[in-house]
Amino acid sequence: MNAAKRLEIFRRLHEDNPEPKTELAYSTPFELLVAVTLSAQATDVSVNKATAKLFPVANTPEAIYALGVDGLSAYIKTIGLYNSKAKNVIEACRILIEKHGSQVPDNREDLEALPGVGRKTANVVLNTAFRQLAMAVDTHIFRVSNRTGIAPGKNVVEVEKKLLKFVPKDYLLDAHHWLILHGRYVCVARKPRCGSCRIEDLCEYREKTSND
Repeated sequence: MNAAKRLEIFRRLHEDNPEPKTELAYSTPFELLVAVTLSAQATDVSVNKATAKLFPVANTPEAIYALGVDGLSAYIKTIGLYNSKAKNVIEACRILIEKHGSQVPDNREDLEALPGVGRKTANVVLNTAFRQLAMAVDTHIFRVSNRTGIAPGKNVVEVEKKLLKFVPKDYLLDAHHWLILHGRYVCVARKPRCGSCRIEDLCEYREKTSND
């Protein structure tokens, strides 16, 4: 895909949604960190239902740490893998309190040192909470990047690096949100909704299927 096509793709995505936001509910970097940690292999809807009950009761490292694993588990038991997630969040809270003055770090190294925080989660926090140029590649973004031809790659790290290289600079900060929303609601896994897609005429998947 050439640069002109990519520019037009993101121009249209921006035009349709000038200020894209994550669908996870949060009001502080710490709430976002907890929500993203809980969202692994779970839907944002299920996480939001759980955190709507949790955050009014406990939304700081100290308050959640005070709940303990069992106390936190009671709030998040509707989410998949809640036992291991509760252990990770409690241990992450301890580290935040002891090493970071209860503040969420704004750098990758310290974020990825927290239990339950991998590269994708760190990228979400860096980009969404701290507005840094970072690209979190989940299943939706991986699919859209490969299917459309925007940034094809064999694994998530390869796609991440290509997106950071190929997405026009003016759109890079919000590209993560546009791509994830596009993958969630339009360029879905089994039957992409090409007929209602704003970038259908620019998409290499559409070109490929038309030529077959």
